[in-house]
Amino acid sequence: MAPHDAVLGWDENTTAEAYAAFTRDFPMYGATSRDLASRAHLADSRLVVDLCGGAGATAKAILDQAPGTARVISLDNAAAMQRVGRRILDDARVTWVTAGAEDLDRHAPGAEVDAVVCNSAIWKTDVPRVFAAVRTVLRPGGRFVFNIGGGFAGVHHDDEKSTLPGPSLNQLIHQIAARDYGYTPPPTRPAAPKLPLEAVTAHLSCAGMDLVDAEVVAQHGTAAEKRAWLSIPVFARPEGEFTHAQRMDILAKAYALTTPGTPTVTSWLTVVAQRPA
Repeated sequence: MAPHDAVLGWDENTTAEAYAAFTRDFPMYGATSRDLASRAHLADSRLVVDLCGGAGATAKAILDQAPGTARVISLDNAAAMQRVGRRILDDARVTWVTAGAEDLDRHAPGAEVDAVVCNSAIWKTDVPRVFAAVRTVLRPGGRFVFNIGGGFAGVHHDDEKSTLPGPSLNQLIHQIAARDYGYTPPPTRPAAPKLPLEAVTAHLSCAGMDLVDAEVVAQHGTAAEKRAWLSIPVFARPEGEFTHAQRMDILAKAYALTTPGTPTVTSWLTVVAQRPA
């Protein structure tokens, strides 16, 4: 089955609050944000962009690793997410800009940004336009660091093989939906990865940036974390004509068939690029 994408629905208060609760209670977004920030080499940075910054989890990681005088532009097209972010991350060093990633070059000074960091979102954008905008705002030698979900990049970390056998929470959701709601999933064919490394490299080259590093990394979690993630409205499953209440009923029944501490593994392709010095 093709990986579940969540392009729409972020500019809603229920989604923003649920997402913020998830980032507070579980480590996934915090861990990926810290990893990306460390790869951006922020020790001497003065201005950093948190691209598709949402509620500010990555901006916080940037501030923790950058000098105290550094500024962050957190840019996202969902005002609801940013309203939550302003409340949680009340820091004068952060400038919140409500705009699409493709319009970054309209909101950041050209050739003055030390690094652009994008966590868990780049494949949802118009990638060629975004890469061109990033190249415009980066200073020579500045870094562009982002990650791509394993399903969208077509990569799998070896740790995925170590997970316990048995149906995943996603598989159980479809089984419960079929049993209790007569759900028939649409026929699927193996889909080509949406943004594999080969495409990333080509887009970077067209934009005038160099690939510095690419690594497949694993994020380790639990079934409890997966349930919380699937409770966020934009990620709730299954697709189709279900209300959110119905999806939560299905999720609760599926989760009851798991063990909360069962380990899960999520793969990511992490990319470091650079504007030539």
